[in-house]
Amino acid sequence: MSLRQSAPWRLTSAIALALVAGVVSVGGASLVRLAALNTDTLRSIGSLPPHIVGLFEEPLNFQQAANGVYFVFDRRAHSVYTIDPAKTSARKAVDIGQEAGRIIQPSGFDAAADGSFIVADSPRNRQRIQTFSVTGDRLDGFFLPGQPAARVTIGNQILNGLNAIQYTGKTLLISHPESGALFTEYSLSGYAIRSIGQLRPTGYEQDRDLHLAMNAGWPLVDPTGGYFYVFMAGRPIFRKYDERGGLVYERLIQGRELDAFLEQQPTRWPRRTIEDREVPLVTPVVQAAAVNPQGQLWLVFPVGYTYVFDPQGDKIRTVQFNGAGPINPTSLSFTRDGRLLITPGCYEFDPRGG
Repeated sequence: MSLRQSAPWRLTSAIALALVAGVVSVGGASLVRLAALNTDTLRSIGSLPPHIVGLFEEPLNFQQAANGVYFVFDRRAHSVYTIDPAKTSARKAVDIGQEAGRIIQPSGFDAAADGSFIVADSPRNRQRIQTFSVTGDRLDGFFLPGQPAARVTIGNQILNGLNAIQYTGKTLLISHPESGALFTEYSLSGYAIRSIGQLRPTGYEQDRDLHLAMNAGWPLVDPTGGYFYVFMAGRPIFRKYDERGGLVYERLIQGRELDAFLEQQPTRWPRRTIEDREVPLVTPVVQAAAVNPQGQLWLVFPVGYTYVFDPQGDKIRTVQFNGAGPINPTSLSFTRDGRLLITPGCYEFDPRGG
């Protein structure tokens, strides 16, 4: 083989080696990552003991306050439990009921670092939000105008804006595309403070219910500053907003793990009747979301994979979870020391593992 023939081979071999390493030098300066990221399998480092987990009918949220107290939101039992930091006993902090201080048909839950928490429920089909102390005493509450509108369906759970509610400790963030903005910040007494984010174009603007469903999502506080908004359904996208509500960036979510799933998404959505009203049956492309203390966004997909994005919106990791067996989380929450709590199973993970 002549030198003229072998030079291209040597160049190709160098590129192949660089692909294995994951980087290629461009112009002797910047580095471009070309290799696909491997999938990390995170294995549980703990969980609530079986005698406590056995108390719950449908745990949909598992969180921990700064003082170490754990919370479990049991949607089917219409209850909130607190568990002591040593995980030896559980107490029902909020029980079923329509009156103030109790909950009925709950849909959303979130806890603050100080141990206070909020629950969104629907007594007599009215949207209510209540704030409770760590012991379950009612601190405040209010009703939102209008009836809860179904937006996205996960299994037998019908989601609306209150399912994605986030509690900052001082205010509430609620997905509210009906208002013309993606989400609204409320005081704990029910006063709208401001609205953030323009609705995205969906191609379904002529079908109001479907257009709003494609704009429903999770408003998430970034501990390092600003907010994320993750669209639940439709084209998989998330946005970052600054503290003033200005758009910082928008990112389209892509990955080989999602290719077949996204290709099967319908262009026509079936409809069904819920409470005498016909609504589109929309299923999510993202089923859970959370932000860790470093400002990294974690997104769970129905196909069993979780993607992690850095504060600049770049995907840096692909994760799967394993407890007693493979787990696809229905909720994620981070503790102040960085541990990751998930349902189902009420497991704990060290997100640095894998």
